[in-house]
Amino acid sequence: MHQFSRNGAQMPVQVHTIDSPSDGGYVLVFGQLGEKPLVRVHSRCLYGDALGSDDCDCGPELALSMNKIQAEGAGVLVYLEQEGRGAGLIWKAIGYQTSEMLQIDTFDSYEHLGLNPDTRRYELVAKSLLNLGLHQVRLLTNNPDKVRALTDAGIAVEVLPLAIQLHTERGRRYLDAKVRRRKHMIPGDFAPWAPLPAASTEVADPQVAQDRPRWWQRSRFGRRR
Repeated sequence: MHQFSRNGAQMPVQVHTIDSPSDGGYVLVFGQLGEKPLVRVHSRCLYGDALGSDDCDCGPELALSMNKIQAEGAGVLVYLEQEGRGAGLIWKAIGYQTSEMLQIDTFDSYEHLGLNPDTRRYELVAKSLLNLGLHQVRLLTNNPDKVRALTDAGIAVEVLPLAIQLHTERGRRYLDAKVRRRKHMIPGDFAPWAPLPAASTEVADPQVAQDRPRWWQRSRFGRRR
């Protein structure tokens, strides 16, 4: 354990490894975890995390998640070496080039290149959280696959969507593609059925409720009161 400094404040942090050639990475435990800590499961994105790309929500999601963890003084960041939705940086770059040339989204460009649009898996994440003694978490995510992997492992998940806005046309198309292709829950223009964490759980439009993915029913927002 050592002290981690960010934005003028310090938190103790412990680092654990997840050993896997495809879905490995690191589990960073900040502070003293409570019964239901904040957890962010984040796939490595060089463009967004380190280079500040305006066309991708990865960097803003990571920053917002760390802000929330730091404000609370504790939480878990699972940082996975899953660049390019598991394809790697080179194929990610080729996918961007293909999407520009053919005017298609990156999911279609991966398929055009003969790639699986998303090979990431999160079972090892769930196992790592259970090894830490965590059986219920508040998950900072818009990705239903992450929610599903944890709940399937027996972890009770309270979903806290991350409200991220991208102001480039390419970024907006990417968020739209995430909703259409992967059923991501992005608060804002692209997914009006996804409330902010403090929003009401009531749904006025029955069609909106019908369009919600099944995993929604297992989250805090989907439960009937």
